[in-house]
Amino acid sequence: MQEMSDMSLTMAPQSLPSSRMAPLGMLLGLLMAACFTFCLSHQNLKEFALTNPEKSSTKETERKETKAEEELDAEVLEVFHPTHEWQALQPGQAVPAGSHVRLNLQTGEREAKLQYEDKFRNNLKGKRLDINTNTYTSQDLKSALAKFKEGAEMESSKEDKARQAEVKRLFRPIEELKKDFDELNVVIETDMQIMVRLINKFNSSSSSLEEKIAALFDLEYYVHQMDNAQDLLSFGGLQVVINGLNSTEPLVKEYAAFVLGAAFSSNPKVQVEAIEGGALQKLLVILATEQPLTAKKKVLFALCSLLRHFPYAQRQFLKLGGLQVLRTLVQEKGTEVLAVRVVTLLYDLVTEKMFAEEEAELTQEMSPEKLQQYRQVHLLPGLWEQGWCEITAHLLALPEHDAREKVLQTLGVLLTTCRDRYRQDPQLGRTLASLQAEYQVLASLELQDGEDEGYFQELLGSVNSLLKELR
Repeated sequence: MQEMSDMSLTMAPQSLPSSRMAPLGMLLGLLMAACFTFCLSHQNLKEFALTNPEKSSTKETERKETKAEEELDAEVLEVFHPTHEWQALQPGQAVPAGSHVRLNLQTGEREAKLQYEDKFRNNLKGKRLDINTNTYTSQDLKSALAKFKEGAEMESSKEDKARQAEVKRLFRPIEELKKDFDELNVVIETDMQIMVRLINKFNSSSSSLEEKIAALFDLEYYVHQMDNAQDLLSFGGLQVVINGLNSTEPLVKEYAAFVLGAAFSSNPKVQVEAIEGGALQKLLVILATEQPLTAKKKVLFALCSLLRHFPYAQRQFLKLGGLQVLRTLVQEKGTEVLAVRVVTLLYDLVTEKMFAEEEAELTQEMSPEKLQQYRQVHLLPGLWEQGWCEITAHLLALPEHDAREKVLQTLGVLLTTCRDRYRQDPQLGRTLASLQAEYQVLASLELQDGEDEGYFQELLGSVNSLLKELR
């Protein structure tokens, strides 16, 4: 029975009449066309999305940026008013041009202040915006900045033209100056050329005494510079000046020594050439003979410049009897000024040798050759033999405090060599006691004036130290 029903169901369509089959076929075709169209359109959308991601992303970004700019343009910014003091800068505040902005590392906040107020005001003259409110938009800022730059460029152009006009008014072109110099026969000389001209003027037999002295006076100005003094050697000018010490004119000797003293000072190369050129002998001859006091002052100045920091010259000085020459010089009447300078020279030479030997032992930076030269300078034994212990002690009777100071210093450095002779000199003891009483009064006055380390207190300390050592 069941099999009969299934067969009836299966065979049912075949039994349908042809009039009912036509509408069903048409409906089925429409459904298939719709499905095909839907699938095709869906596939095209996927292909578009896969093959154009950049265009889609670009349009989306442009849309967002446009929206952000519109929001920024619509935003109203708060005005920041800078002063001379640093102020905290709040987020979103607009900073005027010319302000100085920094990050405070202690607070972590941004700060701003005026940097060039005067210049900023001058640049804004006639170009300030007419703003009636305390706020303005970013578009206002852009417009104002454009106008400001334009005005600044115009102002800068005007200032440049004005400056150029002022320079032209104050200064003449170099072409005109060269033309004028040529017409006046003016030649611009180097220091070397000037020194050559001065030496030729001094050495010329046709030059008068006044012209020679003027040439030496001008030459002394140039040889103060170390390079110029060394250039003097290159054309034989130094030897010409050294030969001037043989002149029969005291003024020529005086100013020749003046030039040599300036050239010798702290210039080892010139000092060596001077020793080889016989300068030391000529200087000692002038000091040992009858000469005006002014000439001997300049010669002594040249001698001091030649001997300082030059142990070889110091040894030659002792060999040539330099201590005897100086002893005679200080014992002459009316030479107290020279005596103080001689004592100062001796003090410098003694302390220089002491410091050189101590430095060589501590630092070992001095060359062995120079150290050996210092050790060959037997200055202290020569001073003891030539009677400088008594000579120096007697100079303590000079009335000037500055002279006494230098003598006290020299007595101190000679103390080890001259101690016995100092103790045997009754005049030295009386002089020191008198100075002690005098400087005690002066030192007390200094203390009353509030000077804890005054000049007379130092002198009193030197006197007390010597008295203590001689007891």
